Amino acid sequence: MSDIPSIDITVAHSARVWNYWLGGKDNYPVDRELGDQILRTYPGIATDARAGRAFLVRGITHLAGKEGVRQFLDIGTGLPTADNTHEVAQSVAPESRVVYVDDDPMVLAHARALLVGTEEGATRFVDNDLCEVDKVLAEAGELLDFDRPVALSVVGTLGHLPDLERARAVMERYKEALAPGSFVLVGDHVMPDDPAAVEALDQWNDGAALAYRTHTEQEFASYFDGLELLEPGVVPSTRWRTEEPEIGKAPHTDMYGAVGRKP
Repeated sequence: MSDIPSIDITVAHSARVWNYWLGGKDNYPVDRELGDQILRTYPGIATDARAGRAFLVRGITHLAGKEGVRQFLDIGTGLPTADNTHEVAQSVAPESRVVYVDDDPMVLAHARALLVGTEEGATRFVDNDLCEVDKVLAEAGELLDFDRPVALSVVGTLGHLPDLERARAVMERYKEALAPGSFVLVGDHVMPDDPAAVEALDQWNDGAALAYRTHTEQEFASYFDGLELLEPGVVPSTRWRTEEPEIGKAPHTDMYGAVGRKP
């Protein structure tokens, strides 16, 4: 593992603010300050953060259980919280192999927490930018067999790429590398018709080290071009294979989610 670069705690960072919204402790005052500012403007962001994590858990559980997937490539790992991808997959199938990809120095500093898996399975961390597709695939290929089905998960990450065309191009390269029968799980933000959400996005881009670009529903759906969508298709993530609550309704979220199968 390469030397860990210094962590800048003077500017809010995506992984740490997201960790704060999820109730984690791996964040600094600057992250909490920006997180609270955005919460005051757009309180739904906390629901979005939790909804994205819950969608990932349900998706990985389904893929490891119902679909029999035993290889997982998690891109844009973020800081470890509860129910990380390897914990979920290996709780269903202990022999699952999981590769995490992230280039955030604080995530790298916590990599050892992610690398603790089951004896039957294996877990590895790739320190690289998701846009360096060939390098990511080469390192991930030391653990994963890309001639067999792999589940690729990318949650809350593609919006950090500067434009949709680049994000789509990166996703197409990953999809091309996957064997038939593989799955792609994506969760990301779809901009609502709400001035507060627009203001919150401006606050994020003014205060955070890494800018964010939201999507229209059609733009989000384009990541699944060429794939066979699993039911219920492209939906707010709280509606992806969830049980109806006994009281009330599932919370509204602007975090969308979907899973597609490569034919």
